[in-house]
Amino acid sequence: MTRHRIRVAICGDFPEEGWPSMDRFRAMLLEQIGGRHASTFDAASACPEYARRATRAAPDARAAINADRFCNRFWDYPRHLRRIAAGFDLFHVVDHSYAHLVHALPANRTVVTCHDVDAFRSVVAPGEERRSGAFRFATRRILAGLQRAAAVTCVTAATERDLVAHGLVPRERTLVVHPGVADVFRRAPDPAAARTAATLAGGTDDVIDLLHVGSTIPRKRIDVLLRVCAGVRLAHPSVRLLRVGGLLTPEHREIARQAGLGDDRIVDIGPIDDATLAALYRRSAILLQPSEREGFGLPLAEALASGTPIVASDIEALREVGGDAVEYAAVADVNQWTATVERLIRERRDDPARWETRRERGRARADAFTWKAFGDRIVTLYESLSIASARHIA
Repeated sequence: MTRHRIRVAICGDFPEEGWPSMDRFRAMLLEQIGGRHASTFDAASACPEYARRATRAAPDARAAINADRFCNRFWDYPRHLRRIAAGFDLFHVVDHSYAHLVHALPANRTVVTCHDVDAFRSVVAPGEERRSGAFRFATRRILAGLQRAAAVTCVTAATERDLVAHGLVPRERTLVVHPGVADVFRRAPDPAAARTAATLAGGTDDVIDLLHVGSTIPRKRIDVLLRVCAGVRLAHPSVRLLRVGGLLTPEHREIARQAGLGDDRIVDIGPIDDATLAALYRRSAILLQPSEREGFGLPLAEALASGTPIVASDIEALREVGGDAVEYAAVADVNQWTATVERLIRERRDDPARWETRRERGRARADAFTWKAFGDRIVTLYESLSIASARHIA
């Protein structure tokens, strides 16, 4: 008799929304379940096709983009899940900002992964995050879905502490499961990707490239990033800033100009594939991550695996990931950031042996974050939920 495989619906983000880290999380979850655990589990993406309505007439209008996002998230996606739910045993919402989907699913068989509590700030800290009544209503709907889920996995213990401290989810329903780092960041450099990275970065052999990877939303503190790079240039004129991810806004460009960092010293690369990103990490002198809030900080883990030294904000989540392999500076303290980056640049120039030791320490630290370990912990959770669900039915 053939054993029934447990069918898992992976409810990921719409790729059209442009969140690469969430896309990678979904892809790696599917890869892990469909690989080493395929004899027990049958996982499939449950995300419907993205329907364009308002953006057909106004593709670049912010109001149209937001209208389409709202309709797809809160109307199309739940309806789609209700239609297909009978075909699955378990459900995993991989982004907490989609937790409203739990209302369309059997909650006792649904897992939600929480990456941070940022999405709930308008409710838990309204004085710090002022939003419209409609936005707060949607946020409460999302939060209520998160609270209904059978289990909430957290990407760091820091995220778990935040959830519990705000009274959002009881600790007995949370589980810390660190994401992994893709193998491409650990492997030997790919010559073709290295050539592509060199073309995108441009410059000459004597430049010192400081790298930032991620979006440009306010909590990433791009203003601090730009002022720090401008300050470091005073002592090291060959410094440039490489940016991967969301493009700088006109407001960011103005901050850079006022700080003395001209457009010729900023290379806005935009989104790229992982192989090219790994090559950019390796060719860059230092990764800077000045965020004021983070859930995990995937670029930090990727840079560690690539052997790229890092200066990061001194916040709990980034310390949890970086340990003693990363240099830290206080959030938004431009002077401390500048001094720390300048010290590392001098070390790179004057003490190659110590610099290489720093790189090796980073690679060793990254070994703690593998998608294999992630997959094993998630599967163990699935098995316990499946058993509990079977007992409930019996």
